[in-house]
Amino acid sequence: MACSATSTALISSNPKAFSSKSTAPMASISTSLSPQTLTTPKSFNGLRKSFHSRVPRSISLARGSHCRKSFVVRASSELPLVGNVAPDFEAEAVFDQEFIKVQLSEYIGKKYVILFFYPLDFTFVCPTEITAFSDRYAEFEALNTEVLGVSTDSVFSHLAWVQTDRKSGGLGDLKYPLISDITKSISKSFGVLIPDQGVALRGLFVIDKEGVIQHSTINNLAIGRSVDETKRTLQALQYVQENPDEVCPAGWKPGDKSMKPDPKLSKEYFSAI
Repeated sequence: MACSATSTALISSNPKAFSSKSTAPMASISTSLSPQTLTTPKSFNGLRKSFHSRVPRSISLARGSHCRKSFVVRASSELPLVGNVAPDFEAEAVFDQEFIKVQLSEYIGKKYVILFFYPLDFTFVCPTEITAFSDRYAEFEALNTEVLGVSTDSVFSHLAWVQTDRKSGGLGDLKYPLISDITKSISKSFGVLIPDQGVALRGLFVIDKEGVIQHSTINNLAIGRSVDETKRTLQALQYVQENPDEVCPAGWKPGDKSMKPDPKLSKEYFSAI
């Protein structure tokens, strides 16, 4: 089973931008999480303060260089689509074995965001992706990028999974937050929810510093994603935003030759390959 919703196991680390304490609501944990012992974080007693909500600011097409005009594309009124501002949300998450609040719009003007959805905790393909992003978190941090994982499980399930050793199918400590979308509203707003199963497809979104979705991929439940390709796409995005008169051809990596999006000037690229 690859995080399939047919599973009977439907059980239901430093992001610098979030460090305040929040009050976590009490909820019961499925008995399928045992036989392990769940250690409740200190923040469970209400030591974390919630972040104050704020309305996402609008994006000005004229801001900065003219490159923004070519990247903020009002593709459709239906969100999320590449070129549109990402749907904002505020939700509980687990990081460093504590409960925190994460609001997506808090990153606007500060960082790029890799937002990825996965079906369920305590499954099979999911931990390979989650730990792979955690193991290479420093590489994304160097690119001024935050990583956020999301599933429809509760924060209590996330906490139990983090407190489970990797050799036993757990995650161990992570270097970024796992967000709880227990209401399924985030998955729905990003178009990855499977309504009759109550879980999310493997959606991944690259969001720029203006809060605009610049890349998305959605895999079915049995297919894991590539950290290498995610990083390469992020680097290509950052390159063309810094060099608005250039575009990145297939498989482009830093140091490779880029292309001028012009019938005549592009021949320089094609003549060199």
